[in-house]
Amino acid sequence: MADLSRFFVASSLAVSVVVFLLLGFRRRRPSLKLPPGPAGWPFVGNLFQIAFAGKPMIHLVRDLRLRYGPIFTLRMGVRTLIVVTSPELVHEALIEKGQLFASRPAESTIRAVFSCDKFTVNSAVYGPEWRSLRRNMVSGMLSASRLREFHPARVSAMDRFVQRLRAEAEANGGAVWVLRNARFAVFAILLSMTFGVTLEEDEIVRIDEMMKRVLLCISPRMDDYLPFLGPFYAKHQRKVLQVRKEQVETVTALINRRRAILNDRRIEPHAAPFSYLDSLLDLKVDGRDCAPSEPQLVTLCSEFINGGTDTTSTAIEWAMARIIDNPNIQAKLHEEIVATVGDRPVDDRDIEKLTYLQAFVKELLRKHPPTYFSLTHAAVELAKLGGYDIPPDANLELFLPTISEDPRLWSNPLEFNPDRFITGGEAADITGSAGIRMIPFGAGRRICPGLAMGTTHIGLMVARMVQAFEWQLHPSEPKLDFMDKVEFTIVMKRRLLALVKPRN
Repeated sequence: MADLSRFFVASSLAVSVVVFLLLGFRRRRPSLKLPPGPAGWPFVGNLFQIAFAGKPMIHLVRDLRLRYGPIFTLRMGVRTLIVVTSPELVHEALIEKGQLFASRPAESTIRAVFSCDKFTVNSAVYGPEWRSLRRNMVSGMLSASRLREFHPARVSAMDRFVQRLRAEAEANGGAVWVLRNARFAVFAILLSMTFGVTLEEDEIVRIDEMMKRVLLCISPRMDDYLPFLGPFYAKHQRKVLQVRKEQVETVTALINRRRAILNDRRIEPHAAPFSYLDSLLDLKVDGRDCAPSEPQLVTLCSEFINGGTDTTSTAIEWAMARIIDNPNIQAKLHEEIVATVGDRPVDDRDIEKLTYLQAFVKELLRKHPPTYFSLTHAAVELAKLGGYDIPPDANLELFLPTISEDPRLWSNPLEFNPDRFITGGEAADITGSAGIRMIPFGAGRRICPGLAMGTTHIGLMVARMVQAFEWQLHPSEPKLDFMDKVEFTIVMKRRLLALVKPRN
């Protein structure tokens, strides 16, 4: 939004004034007591004030919190955003009143295309359909027993990951781009888990590029907030439909390949015995009288892949930046790995034994959650939160950094210090069930079902990277800073270029 031209803004304002005069003031419910917030303009609300505030929304929230308190309202065109920034209010919403705030708001037109009208675990409204989809994902794919079945796939992906890092370093004088390699490794694991097939590197890269285009398509646009601007985005709408067509064709080919394997295992003898897709082919969803359609299968498979790729790979880049920034952390991690595992490669079964590594991952997720806003919640009916009214058509946005950096909950909260989680130090239940202190995966009924898988993959990748190489900042790079920006997840503003040296 911040990149809109002044001409476009002026044109939009002119059109909005005309529409405002034609339609009159939007009817508001005077009986509702919404949280306080900045006064907005007619019809567009706070939309342009936020867009041209001079800083991104993830940084602006802290300023608004100081002025309006821990819960405030932003009117963004046709949408009302209610932003929550305190652990007490998040606990009230997700734990005390979890059922009331367990739904999702209306999708934008573009997101509805890619979610098959909210037919995904993350986007479905609270009800029988969501319960069916979530239950299948958790019990059929993300249970401890199922995750153990994919141990060989993780071993293979980690070996390939280390080989890629080594080859890139050898070809570039020790230089490696962290995020790009981490993303490839995570994507390869999730592809294998989703379809149970082995893919060549160029196939993985091609599919990954397609999925990136999908994520770019669903980024928020001005017409999400001002629908009457839709005609100005007709070209983009056509592009969206073309990307969706490409997504359906690409993923359907993998679906058909898996179907063929299930009919005749001799086609690919080394294919995984089970995949997420297998659980979806004949899935009975409450409220529906048939199994998911082909486009719905594409959507559910894509959700599983996209939901874990960017979040995990982003965490890895932040992790290696912290390891490079503090050689003492790197030394402690390596010493623990050597003492516990020895010379063989670390695998996911070792993670629970690596106490300092687990503390490091917790501190990583405290300081660098994959997103600063938890996935948007919505009330299933008119509800109260902090004494204010929350209408069911409002977006309830939960801001995480002010919780995980709350000095009432944490000692030296701005310091990155894994030792705070070592026995006798501070505690944190990242599920939020024992109290809201840090919830990088959300909390309550809509907590991310991939929590265990995500933390396992982060710990495993960090361990393999530290075990195989010594890490430093590349000498061509300026001093490390930890500025952030939004690219679907929260990423480092400057990509991390590292210098690695293979360990003996």
